[in-house]
Formats: sequence, C-alpha cells, structure tokens
Amino acid sequence: MSALARLQPAQGIAAMQSINITVINPLFMIVLFGTAAACLFLAVASLLKWQQPGAAYWLVGSLLYLFGTILVTMICNVPLNEALAIVQADSTDGANLWSNYLANWTFWNHVRTVASLAAAATFTIALGR
Repeated sequence: MSALARLQPAQGIAAMQSINITVINPLFMIVLFGTAAACLFLAVASLLKWQQPGAAYWLVGSLLYLFGTILVTMICNVPLNEALAIVQADSTDGANLWSNYLANWTFWNHVRTVASLAAAATFTIALGR
C-alpha cells in the first residue's frame, strides 16, 4: 500500500482496482475459505474434546482466524474494495475516496495480519501439546 500511496490518486486507484479483480480467483478463494472451513471444524472439535491437551489453543486459534481474518475481510476490507471499484479513478470523488481508502484499508489489513499471525502461533502451540 505504501507503493500505491506514492502514485497519483488516479494511478493508485487503477492499480488497486486491478489488484482487487485479479485476486478473486479459485486458488485464493480455496485458501481463504478452505482455511475458514478447517477452523470451523477445529473449533467444533476442540469444544467436543475440551479435556484434550491443546483444545483451548485450537479454539482460540480458530476464533482468531475466523473473526480476525474472515470477518474483518468481509465487513471491513471488502466494502472498501467495492466502493473503490465503482469510483472514477480520475475524479475528485476518486481522489477523496483514495485518501480514506489507503488509511482504512491498511489499518484493517494490519488487523488481519496480526490476527493471522496470532492464529498461526496459537495453532503451533496446540500442535506442541
């Protein structure tokens, strides 16, 4: 995002619009939602086997991914991307949206990154138990 922020708003918008179209592909969706499905399974399994070593870590890791990555993506990043998709890149509205987009999208992306790393760390601990 720092590289895109260095571009003129119209160029940054056009680049991000292209990225947002390109990223929606079967492999990305399988990885994103396949991991979510695995986390749902692990969350339920951890509750059913609560007395097992590491169950709490499986549950926490799953919830971190589901809420911190999937939910944040769906309620924060996707609406930002959808708003950017329909704006005219070279308009005043586009330039204003771009300024807010950069700050908001980057913030929520950091939240997703931290949540994903925390989930991975928690799963690693669970594997060790």
